[in-house]
Amino acid sequence: MSLIGLIPTDVGSNVAIAICAIAFVSGTARGFSGFGSALIFMPLASSLAAPRLVAALLLVIDVVAAAPLLPNAWKHADRKATAVMVSGALVGVPLGTYFLTRLDPVTTRWIISGFVSALLLLLLSGWRYRGKDHPAISVGIGGLAGFCSGLAQTAGPPIVGYWLGRPIASAIARANILLFFGASDFFSAVSYALSGLITADAIRFSFLIGPVYGVGVWFGARLFGRASERLFRSLCYALIAAAVIIGLPALDGVLR
Repeated sequence: MSLIGLIPTDVGSNVAIAICAIAFVSGTARGFSGFGSALIFMPLASSLAAPRLVAALLLVIDVVAAAPLLPNAWKHADRKATAVMVSGALVGVPLGTYFLTRLDPVTTRWIISGFVSALLLLLLSGWRYRGKDHPAISVGIGGLAGFCSGLAQTAGPPIVGYWLGRPIASAIARANILLFFGASDFFSAVSYALSGLITADAIRFSFLIGPVYGVGVWFGARLFGRASERLFRSLCYALIAAAVIIGLPALDGVLR
């Protein structure tokens, strides 16, 4: 199959090239700093193609990219504590998916822009939850992250902010985060499949966008250590903010 055959008919080659560029930039951010890929990818890509297609595309790419990391995460994670948080995602993911399938594309884009803006502010604030580990709080954060994942594949900041603030070893915190994302991706895959969001177009398109995203992750990982993490994180924040602004539906006639 030619590369043209991988592009959905309602997307077009120029838009596909633009989404490839967005995937490379977001992958670079992920490879260097470990976060920010969805927060950059979703506002920009959903301004060029249907949010339903873009969310399904990112989910397929993430499932493939995260799968090799899960066995090691399973060994080191606090599985009991992670399971409590995952129980919240079990409710949040289908709810977010429901809104993704029911809302019109422009409304969905406004919500995505609003969520990404709020999550960016959360990242900028440096928030870490340092209170007691109550099951209700864990379930609530898991539900919020699950909703963000179901709607726009942007579960990261609430989970990262919570686990990195806990008085546990960083290796365990990282394993908990990866294990939660694995469970969230599974719930999203089931929910998206039952809702008809994982289409043949999304799967074919992932064969084009996925490798570009992977190259970006590799490139970002190569940059790690060659520039200060503080500088690059600042650049990531700036890219996320730019993605939100450029992706605003109100600016469709101005910037495009």
